[in-house]
Amino acid sequence: MEIFKGREIFAGKASGELLFSSMPISFYGGVDATSGIVVEKGHPLEGKCMAGKVLAFPNGKGSTVGSYVLYRLKKAGKAPAGIINLEAETIVAVGAIISEIPMMDKVEFEKLEKLDGKKVRMDASGGKLEI
Repeated sequence: MEIFKGREIFAGKASGELLFSSMPISFYGGVDATSGIVVEKGHPLEGKCMAGKVLAFPNGKGSTVGSYVLYRLKKAGKAPAGIINLEAETIVAVGAIISEIPMMDKVEFEKLEKLDGKKVRMDASGGKLEI
């Protein structure tokens, strides 16, 4: 078992398949709020669904409306189970908090790419990610 340490942004536990992106995500305009599918043209996750997955991406980008898109995803049952960022920023952090999605950052992010598709467990409260 491999364990990564990080910083808690929003407490909670999540488990699921790791969905990794080396590129930032814009939730407003880049993610379909009813399906959880990434729709941004040319994005590495284009066409993939984040619902129920532990979503790892460096940071968010775009409009502050992205926070509310995360909330809408949660209400529709299509939100990620957990979020891991290289460096948390306001848009995604606020979205995770209002949606009660466990979130952490400051993990050895570059090592997560090789774990894409693997089952992971995160405990954001303890700043821990287990593979």
